Amino acid sequence: MGNYLNPGNSGFTRIKNDIYVDKTGLIALVNETIDTPRCLTCISRPRRFGKSFAAKMLCAYYDKTCDSTDLFDDLMIATDKELNGTYKQYLNKYDVIYLDMTNIMGKTAAQNIVSFIQASVTEELLNAYPNLKAGNVFDETLIHAVELTGNKFIMIIDEWDAPIREIPDTQKMYLQFLRTLFKSSGTTDKIFAAAYMTGILPIKKDGSQSAISDFEEFSMVKPRKFGTYVGFTEGEVKKLCEEYHQDFAMMKRWYDGYSFRGVDSVYNPNSVMKAIRNDDFDSYWTQTSAAESLMGYISLDFDGLSKTVTELLGGVQVKVDTKAFANDLVTFRNRDDVLTLLIHLGYLAYDEKTERVRIPNEEIRLEFAKTIREVKRDETIQRVRESEQLIYDTVHKNEEAVAEQIEKIHGEEAPLHYNNEQALRSVIKRAYFSYADEYIKFEELPAGDGYADIVYLPKKDSPLPALVIELKWNKSAQGAIDQIKERRYPDAIRNYGGDILLVGINYSKDATAGKRKHECVIERYRENG
Repeated sequence: MGNYLNPGNSGFTRIKNDIYVDKTGLIALVNETIDTPRCLTCISRPRRFGKSFAAKMLCAYYDKTCDSTDLFDDLMIATDKELNGTYKQYLNKYDVIYLDMTNIMGKTAAQNIVSFIQASVTEELLNAYPNLKAGNVFDETLIHAVELTGNKFIMIIDEWDAPIREIPDTQKMYLQFLRTLFKSSGTTDKIFAAAYMTGILPIKKDGSQSAISDFEEFSMVKPRKFGTYVGFTEGEVKKLCEEYHQDFAMMKRWYDGYSFRGVDSVYNPNSVMKAIRNDDFDSYWTQTSAAESLMGYISLDFDGLSKTVTELLGGVQVKVDTKAFANDLVTFRNRDDVLTLLIHLGYLAYDEKTERVRIPNEEIRLEFAKTIREVKRDETIQRVRESEQLIYDTVHKNEEAVAEQIEKIHGEEAPLHYNNEQALRSVIKRAYFSYADEYIKFEELPAGDGYADIVYLPKKDSPLPALVIELKWNKSAQGAIDQIKERRYPDAIRNYGGDILLVGINYSKDATAGKRKHECVIERYRENG
């Protein structure tokens, strides 16, 4: 058992000894690719989304120097009839080359990464197979090893993109090394039964094409058949909550929000596990290095980016073109490149059908809300102040000021799309985007005899009143208030224990002098009228 050749199953044993969610179905997907033209797989996921767990699981499964039967026999790969067709066929049958690139970068100078990998793997191969003849170049040594053993390699590279992300000067040399190993003719066919790379970013583009073109890629934009393995599914989280006596509704609000084709709800696995271990719902994202970089990205000086961030914080979904992103951390040409990076980093959830992004959950919303106050851009600072003032004016029933600010936000929007209550709702969410400090937002909340348009419910430690907002189009703000009362919308939150304000907002299309006009009425809720 070595560091790079056949690392054994101890890593997966430790994982299984903790709170464990069975993701061994992923093995079946990799098995489908063995010795096929699809044998090269690249998975990109955000930090703390289980990439290393999957890599260690694959090492334990394929490594021929250990017996992992006891580890896997009670798991889905062995027990599920739809998955277990190749279970025994490939279990502990291969020499595994395992490269944890983050670990390797800590052991050698940047310019020596490739030579360090080649020397280290070669040394372990020669120790494992004394009769092996080293080749003049690294891939020749691997070919000789396959000829000697009659057995191809499984290659697993964890954090494959770490050198590209952290030491860009090594990019050309490192990508050339990977091209040498994984090219369509010759080398790959002779050496590898399969290769599995995992990282944060998709493969770096060389012009408009992938720099290592033979890999099939599965990313946060298009995870395809690997969507179930991006994080925890809703069923898995429900099972964990039942087993460890956790509040599922809270778990969903804090850590859900990602969705892919065929998988409606995907949760941040690291945060779910920490919430269970600590018995505390909190933002565990701050404990990842990804959190440190958010301010740098949303501070970039692209037209419309500041406004887009405030829209996202308000709960608005934003259109984004992900196709031109260069898959690195330095090549940004426009707002869409920044938003696409934030998808890959897990800060935004992407809907493949609508091509829109949103902030996925409470955990990430808190990170955005905290970070945007540190962004040193006049436009951003002004938007934060205006939204905070709007909440202040609403709480203090300053109806004219509320109407005026909503009018201002409305004036920034494209007029052709501003022609119904749904469009008005979008403006309201933009206007109140800084609510996350004090409130939890609900839309279309079932209440009384209908659905409340927007409800802002104070967090436990907030002294502010709840806000029940009803929107009207070409009617009246007082009519909105009357509807709140008649349909008993406050019933949904009456037991939260604090004051409730009713907020009616109307947009009059035919205002004086042809101007758009909003009006606002705010009343304190009294249960008996």
